[in-house]
Amino acid sequence: MNVLASRVSRMVIQITLLLALLGVGTFVLLRPYLSDDEGLYKQGRIDQVVSEGPVTIANVEWKLDSLKVYTKILNGDGEPIELDGPAGTVVVLATITVTPKPGLYLKDHGFTCDAVLRDDKGNTWKDQQAYGYPLPTYCGDSDHPFTMDKPAKIAKIFVVPRSDVPNLVGLTTEDFYVHKRVLITP
Repeated sequence: MNVLASRVSRMVIQITLLLALLGVGTFVLLRPYLSDDEGLYKQGRIDQVVSEGPVTIANVEWKLDSLKVYTKILNGDGEPIELDGPAGTVVVLATITVTPKPGLYLKDHGFTCDAVLRDDKGNTWKDQQAYGYPLPTYCGDSDHPFTMDKPAKIAKIFVVPRSDVPNLVGLTTEDFYVHKRVLITP
């Protein structure tokens, strides 16, 4: 009886040890794939979805006021602004209220405020400079200085294929240092 109990006890200990080793081995093998924040960030992961906003990221508060599609946009004198784009493209105009928050470095009363247009397939478009547009198109415009904690309107202008317009979902802005990306939907 003692021999049988000893064998059963040894067998239970061996199975428990085997299961523990198998669990640790699985964890060590899968850990880089399950917790690779930087890799997931580089693949375009969205961490937060916000309807219109406001949302604060990288010490800048963002609020999407409008997202409209045009065939052309006009400057302050009512003349068309020339933008680079092949045939079959349209202009998507995003009007945004941005507010620099404490902790943001305002160099010459400006700062970096990047946002990209995104569709539901993961495609993105960078904004274009539209010189002469009534609103500033970037946050470093010396003609439109920014003040800490004071909201200001800017415009982000994108040239997008007409066929992709129904798939547009909003703007993404991000904080590269903490690997956080926010989608702001209209």
